[in-house]
Amino acid sequence: MSGCEARDAKKLVRSPSGLRMVPEHRSARSPFGLDEPPWVPDKECPRCMQCDTKFDFITRKHHCRRCGKCFCDKCCSKKVPLPRMCFVDPVRQCAECALVSQKETEFYDKQLKVLMNGATFFVTLGTSDKSELMVCRLSNNQRYLVLDGDSHYEIEILQISTVQILTEGFTPGGGNSRAIGMILQYKVPGSEELKQMKFTASEDFSCNKKLSASWLAAMHKATKLLYESRDQ
Repeated sequence: MSGCEARDAKKLVRSPSGLRMVPEHRSARSPFGLDEPPWVPDKECPRCMQCDTKFDFITRKHHCRRCGKCFCDKCCSKKVPLPRMCFVDPVRQCAECALVSQKETEFYDKQLKVLMNGATFFVTLGTSDKSELMVCRLSNNQRYLVLDGDSHYEIEILQISTVQILTEGFTPGGGNSRAIGMILQYKVPGSEELKQMKFTASEDFSCNKKLSASWLAAMHKATKLLYESRDQ
């Protein structure tokens, strides 16, 4: 096994919430991941935290695997995939958390693959007036943004500070807009200095424009998840 494969190795662990497939090394975890929340202790939860029903021998209490709060079966009956916490199977969640997790499933099922497949952009470094045509993609372990052209760059996702999606076609009346590029600010490990890259979609082929727009939309969603993970 190579060093890279060893760092990315995973193990199956059992927690009170269920089975999880997690990286053996914490440094190898996905930047979009979330930690399991602490459960509200049973003794602090005599009633359902949603409908206020009192718990007894008939009305049992259940913990939501996403928020850790305590609910009755009626308010916490849905079992929904929760890939951000690496659960192997769908897990019990309250109605509010289940809705959030269901929306995230689209990112993991579709948009994450779009990011890994990559798209082509003209990339401009800093204030340079020169740009380079590069294929941009998310690494398979989700930890790096990889840029390949005549040059090669790898930007650690955790070092990204801001992502601004550039659009065209927007009107004050709410007309449709299309993503045409993005401005990325990031830090180089060991330095506090912010660096900037500008990505502009290639106009060569209509199919490439569509692919680039899909990639940028997926990157926009990924950025939201990244910010949420940091704020945890």
